[in-house]
Amino acid sequence: MPRIYHGYNPIIYMTSIKFSELEQLERIIEGFGGRAETEVIDRIEYKSHQFPIYSITLGSTQVDAPVLAFFGGVHGLEKIGSEVILSYMQTISQLLDWDEEFQRRLEKSRLVFVPMVNPVGVYLGTRCNDNGVDLMRNSPAEGVGATSIFSGHRISPHLPWYRGDEAKMEKEARALCHVVNQHLFNSPLSIALDLHSGFGIQDRLWFPYASRKSPFSFIAETVALKELFDRCYQHHIYKIEPTCQEYMINGDLWDYLFDEFIKRFKTNRLFLPLTLEMGSWLWLRKSPMHLFSRHGLFHPLLPHRQQRIFRRHFMLFDFLHRSLLYPEKWTQLKPEEKIAYEKKALGLWYE
Repeated sequence: MPRIYHGYNPIIYMTSIKFSELEQLERIIEGFGGRAETEVIDRIEYKSHQFPIYSITLGSTQVDAPVLAFFGGVHGLEKIGSEVILSYMQTISQLLDWDEEFQRRLEKSRLVFVPMVNPVGVYLGTRCNDNGVDLMRNSPAEGVGATSIFSGHRISPHLPWYRGDEAKMEKEARALCHVVNQHLFNSPLSIALDLHSGFGIQDRLWFPYASRKSPFSFIAETVALKELFDRCYQHHIYKIEPTCQEYMINGDLWDYLFDEFIKRFKTNRLFLPLTLEMGSWLWLRKSPMHLFSRHGLFHPLLPHRQQRIFRRHFMLFDFLHRSLLYPEKWTQLKPEEKIAYEKKALGLWYE
């Protein structure tokens, strides 16, 4: 069963190996003290060591509070996602010392962080977990027309994009689902942001579906939120689109969770799963020799580029938080507005 810690208790599972991201996370948890609730969702064993999957929660405990959740390290090789989340958590820990406006925000909302969904993958620098499973292709969701090996397969764990055993999901995937069920499904309004890297030269903000080329249930609200973001930040860096615009896959965790949400709650709640895909090819274009480095294709290797990426997305994080606190403009749509936004979505992405 998950263990919950109110405030900080030392939770050190490894003393003989160096794992800088985990050490940084535990220092941040210590800095939060009693202002955060820390949960060990599960422990992943690797060579006699235990790697904890942490969930850290800040803010309101009210069941009707809107929730913004951050997930990183699903693909361990793309550890920049974990590091961006850790950087943001460090900023928040400092804001909580003096920023009364931010403190008031948290009285009316909840932030959830799972910086390393796949801790063994982050430690080893591998896309998959220690069982050779690509966690983002590990759910029962089946892609419509997704037939390439890249789309996810069950041939062998020795090949990339392996989906795993059809009969069960991996512990790491179940841990992510546990957090979503516990915090996001139980809220009337929630957004999940899953951080990845490695696709193209532009940062993309993806929403469902990855498994089929059809609009998902909250497409009108998504377009309304996109237009609000475009108006507020006219020069933002993101290409906002459904994942299926770029590729189709089997087993997408967010497609699976979204469909489960719709089965359970229909439309009386709103759950918006987003994926931030950081365009790491831009880093390679500036330093092409990094292609020959183990992490070069997915991670900015030069310190000044890492620092730039750490702060690059804070504006987006702040906007998503504010959009949950003041959701009327994008969630409370009149019938004619909803129809108009759905038509816009068809023109933008599906025709």
